Amino acid sequence: MPDDALAALTLTELAAAIAAKKVSSLEATRNCVERLERYGPALNSVAALDAEAALDSARAADAELAAGRPRGPLHGVPLAHKDMYYRVGRPSACGSKILADFVPEVTATALSRLDGAGALDIARLNMVEFALGTTGHNEITGAVRNPWNPAHITGGSSSGSGASVAARLVYGALGSDTGGSIRLPAAACGLVGIKPTTGRVSRHGAMPLSFSLDHPGAAGAHGGGRGGDAARHRRARPRRPDLQPRAGARLPGWAGGRRARPAHRHPRELLLRSGR
Repeated sequence: MPDDALAALTLTELAAAIAAKKVSSLEATRNCVERLERYGPALNSVAALDAEAALDSARAADAELAAGRPRGPLHGVPLAHKDMYYRVGRPSACGSKILADFVPEVTATALSRLDGAGALDIARLNMVEFALGTTGHNEITGAVRNPWNPAHITGGSSSGSGASVAARLVYGALGSDTGGSIRLPAAACGLVGIKPTTGRVSRHGAMPLSFSLDHPGAAGAHGGGRGGDAARHRRARPRRPDLQPRAGARLPGWAGGRRARPAHRHPRELLLRSGR
């Protein structure tokens, strides 16, 4: 299949083509690696890419399929994710300078579930520093550019996820949404983004920002039936998280906890109490 035609497939189309052995995982992954290397620097969407490891994982996926052992509905599909999802032994900088050398000791549950569904995790994608920003700008790693118009913002904080999927560098990507960080890049880059119901997808092993607002989610390039790519991506992750952190729970890299209730009261309450 020609490279451009292969890149134009949706995640669901590619998953079906690999399952039917019309396209190999190696062919799709090699095309993604080449596009990430060719277009990623111009978009500034890629935080890290290990091309050889990506190709090795694709060869392993093809061997499993040939042996009649597909792992799941996303078997052999190359994905890449926002650089805040931890994987044992792999750096996760979270778009920052101070965590450039941070190597987590846990793997995010969302990544583990995607692994179990057969998806390949081939790259880490740029993001707003510590996921605190809505435009996609980052003074440390630089702004990610919108593939539709490089002068326009991608939205944030899942900026690399939005740009990479919109440019068809990968077939889908995890982002996170605390205050719009999946929905904004999806809107700005012409994608479908899903912010799941609270608790539907485990936050374990993802950089914490707000325990009551954080939502791991997915971005896909096509809506389609039943939510299309983004929905299929989400359905590969847990319905009932087995390691969902509770309020105040501590995760790797998390120095916070339950906030104490502030001692001060809202001025309106003080006025009501005073009878004014």
